[in-house]
Amino acid sequence: MALPRARVLVTGGAGFIGSHLCEALLAEDCEVLCVDNFYTGTRHNVAHLVGHERFELLRHDVTFPLYVEVDQIYNLACPASPIHYQRDPVQTTKTSVHGAINMLGLAKRVKAKILQASTSEVYGDPEVHPQVESYWGHVNPIGARSCYDEGKRCAETLFFDYHRQHRLQIKVARIFNTYGPRMHPDDGRVVSNFIVQALRGEPITIFGSGAQTRSFCHVSDLVAGLIRLMETPAEITGPVNLGNPETLTIRELAALILAKTGSRSEIVGRKLPEDDPRQRQPDIALARRALGWSPTVPLAAGLDDTIAYFRNMLSGIGAPDRAPDPAPVSPA
Repeated sequence: MALPRARVLVTGGAGFIGSHLCEALLAEDCEVLCVDNFYTGTRHNVAHLVGHERFELLRHDVTFPLYVEVDQIYNLACPASPIHYQRDPVQTTKTSVHGAINMLGLAKRVKAKILQASTSEVYGDPEVHPQVESYWGHVNPIGARSCYDEGKRCAETLFFDYHRQHRLQIKVARIFNTYGPRMHPDDGRVVSNFIVQALRGEPITIFGSGAQTRSFCHVSDLVAGLIRLMETPAEITGPVNLGNPETLTIRELAALILAKTGSRSEIVGRKLPEDDPRQRQPDIALARRALGWSPTVPLAAGLDDTIAYFRNMLSGIGAPDRAPDPAPVSPA
């Protein structure tokens, strides 16, 4: 007799990473419930999935409880770019903390496995390089980025406390810089910023000298890592770094995108934002060992499909259905 299909909840499922995850889970023969409040995600990201017999889309804010029956939960709900998460920092913290509490409560009630999409931002401006999961981080708790950094750190605390106290099956992934189709053109992230500026012939804005280093993982690789982590035995909880360990400077990235787009945009400098990390590189030894995972998409190839996506978007082909909503007003 065939095993029943896994019923999977993806919060933030209409976002950049979430929409790709929903696609991959449908390809794995899962039933997928995509939940999003459309603060930064868009219906356009999942429009091609609507009507699929195993896909359901629900508008909901995870800061409020959700009562559904599922076997697995991927908790991706939270604005992830500085422009979006600093627009309403109180709501960002609530999404990370209240959202985690509500999803953990749901997982406890229905006995579901639950994965937290954490972030490399938990390492702050790291003093250890590359970053290993045992590193506790170097984070400013009261800065402009703290709503996101500390919100995600608190969410990790909640996950491990539910695991210890309630024996909940948890998985925690620390996601490093990810790029690919369906990034929002105005999210302030470096890859989307540079591509959009280059295609529009606008100046490429680099913060500081551009000597800070980053690593970039294609979204298809990242999603494969998330699914592999969810499918690991119960004793593997994470946190597990998921990202591409190959690094380059921000200035090198700008030059690469200029070459690939054929743009004549000039590179201009801007003041470095508060608490901007000088270096960011994942140590993925644990992911290789525990998940049998490592990224496979070279940056050059991944940029090609990302540039093609933005070319179509800017020409009006496949454009998002709307811009993000204005920042909601958080109750005191």
